[in-house]
Amino acid sequence: MYVIRLKNCAFFARHGVHDAEEMLGQRFYVDAALTVDPQKPLDEDDIGATVDYGEAFQVIEAIVTGKRRFLIEALARDVARQLCARFPQIKRAEITVRKPNAPVPGVLDHVEVTLVWPQ
Repeated sequence: MYVIRLKNCAFFARHGVHDAEEMLGQRFYVDAALTVDPQKPLDEDDIGATVDYGEAFQVIEAIVTGKRRFLIEALARDVARQLCARFPQIKRAEITVRKPNAPVPGVLDHVEVTLVWPQ
């Protein structure tokens, strides 16, 4: 097995509990660490043996820019589940979602959640 990592994928979306978060939107950043068990020997050097990371990015993008979620935890779970469903060779998906403009009464870089699927 090996790990494919997509780091700091950036998307504009409208997730959050507050109405202003939906109205204004903001950037969200996603990291995906995908533990892969190849379906064919890698000696064949065939994209079908692994996870096409371009297609994985598109799965992440469709979810993050799709329907609004109140919780970034739910967003991370949906990304992990969809990636595992789309690519059966993913045995473990660790998804981190960062929200830099979280409505927190203080100064911070971002709020982030990491979720592992399957649990």
